[in-house]
Amino acid sequence: MSDSDLCARYVAVRSATLALAEPLSAEDCCVQSMPDASPVKWHLGHTSWFFETFILERDQNDFAPYDPSYRILFNSYYNTVGARHPRPQRGLLTRPALVDVLAYREHVDRTMLDWLAQHQDDLEPDQIALVILGLNHEQQHQELILTDLKHALAQNPLAPAYTELTEPRFAPGIAPDVASLARTSIETSLTPAADTPTQMPVWVTYPEGVVEIGAAPDGSFRFDNEEPRHRVYLQAFELATRLVTNREYARFIAAGGYQEPSYWLSEGWDWIQRMQRTCPLYWQRDHGSSTGWIEFTLAGMRALDPEQPVAHVSFFEADAYARWAGARLPREAEWEYAASRQHAHDDGAATRPFCHPLAAQGGAPLAQLFGELWQWTQSSYAPYPGFQAASGAVGEYNGKFMVNQYVLRGSSCATPEGHSRVSYRNFFPAGADWQFSGIRLARDPAPA
Repeated sequence: MSDSDLCARYVAVRSATLALAEPLSAEDCCVQSMPDASPVKWHLGHTSWFFETFILERDQNDFAPYDPSYRILFNSYYNTVGARHPRPQRGLLTRPALVDVLAYREHVDRTMLDWLAQHQDDLEPDQIALVILGLNHEQQHQELILTDLKHALAQNPLAPAYTELTEPRFAPGIAPDVASLARTSIETSLTPAADTPTQMPVWVTYPEGVVEIGAAPDGSFRFDNEEPRHRVYLQAFELATRLVTNREYARFIAAGGYQEPSYWLSEGWDWIQRMQRTCPLYWQRDHGSSTGWIEFTLAGMRALDPEQPVAHVSFFEADAYARWAGARLPREAEWEYAASRQHAHDDGAATRPFCHPLAAQGGAPLAQLFGELWQWTQSSYAPYPGFQAASGAVGEYNGKFMVNQYVLRGSSCATPEGHSRVSYRNFFPAGADWQFSGIRLARDPAPA
């Protein structure tokens, strides 16, 4: 990537984050609806802190922090950097004000662009790699802004729509030029589909054998947890060509799926009892609708579209549904192998909104791999053989979380353009359901 391309990408990614926050008030940006979510204002500050801490502090001559307190307030989990404000209390940070955080972003952007211009002819590979890591890190937080904001808005009895909120509250001169960037097709064009029967899923069979998974050594960006590329032996398996729909999941509910413990892992059964769950996170009963359900979306409360893929399900729910359906969740190596055979790379740009089938390369095509919903796998999040975390604080990025998590594959309707790939490993705890996560079924072939 040339230095001019790096500058252009920096501006584009940073502007996209501002565009996501543009419709929100200062109050919207400060709220924290649960310990696992963060306020929009904190995301805006943390992504700037990343560039200030890991690039400017290290490489800028005569560096001085914008505000020393921000080093603590916007540190997420980098223990080697120093103290940090407790995550569950981020919503209590009424100060600094939103306008101050936006001014901090403006300062970091101006300083970063000056630094890039000054070193356009002598940037070292590790410096370029850190900038690119920071941009991919910011894209992850763009998706978190939407998932965390959706959860916060869903707690409001007014059920406000993300795109119909108050006017922008940006400081003068720093409003983005791309006001609709990164949100124009996120849950804003959902319309109820005709109430037609769902076709049964088609199954694609893959033979047993030794396959390679992990990021290919082609010089493209990848997170460290996608490496090294390695061989895995797979038994023969089958994957459904599409995701499980709302209609299909509603049948699971109607059949007593949330009342029958035999479908649930022990911890999952405890989870639904503790959380008092009887349906996916954003569903509500509405006997006046054609399906009997409505759901909260970023576009507000909508009638449940029976043909859309079911979203916002936890690993526990995905696993229980698969058991009820006589199937299972795919292993991450199965998912990656099948996706790589069909598509070497897809950035999800053309897959929004839902239901965009990908081109087949022999056999039935796998639809909805990217740009719709992250897909749970039954694989625990663990290091690949030969994995080594980077030295220093950046080494805390992924490796320290390789415990008590499950891998999700693909990407979602909230994933930024250009941020998905076949080898991408997303991961969350089994009870996480506020992410845009869905279900693709797998199964073992019937004995011959």
